[in-house]
Amino acid sequence: MKHLTRRLSKKSYLFASTVVLAGTVAMPAHAWEPTRSVEIIVPAGAGGASDQMARTIQSIILKHKLMKQSTLVLNKGGASGGEGIMETKASAGDPHKLMVAFSAIYTLPIAVNLPFNWRDLNPVAMIAQDEFVLWTNAEAPYKTAADYLKAVKEGGPGKFKMGGTGAKREDQIITVALEKAAGVKFTYVPYKSGGEAATQLVGKHTDSNVNNPSENVAQWRADQVKALCVFSEQRMTYKDKITKELAWSDIPTCKEAGYDVQYQMLRAFFLPPKTTAEQSAYYADLLKKVSETDEWKEYLAKQALHGQYLTGADFVSFLEKDEANHKTLMQEAGLAAKK
Repeated sequence: MKHLTRRLSKKSYLFASTVVLAGTVAMPAHAWEPTRSVEIIVPAGAGGASDQMARTIQSIILKHKLMKQSTLVLNKGGASGGEGIMETKASAGDPHKLMVAFSAIYTLPIAVNLPFNWRDLNPVAMIAQDEFVLWTNAEAPYKTAADYLKAVKEGGPGKFKMGGTGAKREDQIITVALEKAAGVKFTYVPYKSGGEAATQLVGKHTDSNVNNPSENVAQWRADQVKALCVFSEQRMTYKDKITKELAWSDIPTCKEAGYDVQYQMLRAFFLPPKTTAEQSAYYADLLKKVSETDEWKEYLAKQALHGQYLTGADFVSFLEKDEANHKTLMQEAGLAAKK
């Protein structure tokens, strides 16, 4: 009996060793990991959608201990985001700087001949796309987008103010497209961030804005602003109530109101140039883990983001198509700088 027990123990030991070895093969250690704190560079002001997303991801990484090193969110929103973009470009070979990317990576080079192209950087991953909504002050008399745009048309060119983030960027592109679709003309007022644009709308310093859902959700929940339409092909899918009566899915598309203007915003991450494939893979894997957490899924629902994870060749293909689309939109809007 003792002999049998020793044989079983030996077999058990061998089985356990095999499991450990198999586990090691299935979950290899990263070839590279950060050796100091990672700076998450946000080429936008505090309080905007990019800033909120970066800080949400920072908190998820910390809560779930997804990275050994700490993270630091740095807002570099000067020059309509050019400050953060060019700092990332200038940080060649530094894998401890991770830039939050949005559509400014296309719009700035086109609008002001910024000496930059997204191909200058090391693409990591896309984690979502963001919607845009036409908002007015809650005390304004307009119930629909058609009501508001009729008033804008009757008011004459320049009487109504449209607030937005930066000049010759996403918000102004959408504004110009809406002007053409509705036959109206706004006075466009650029602000440093979507958060500032929201504050100005609540204070009645502007008549409307085209903020991302996350940039106006607090004011919407507080019944300070009104959502008229979303610039998307289809309504948003989130059905949980945000206000006492309305969910994101209750907001009609602008196309439903007769204004076929559609625009979604890139939410992605890049490393500086001359960083390695292994370093990019590390952060791509980190963001994949973030995207699978309950906290991230809750954030998507609350902020009405369209979750979409892409990396590698699929991500590059998306960037190429998105860049071409922005060139067309900006040229049609007259926002492209002369070469």
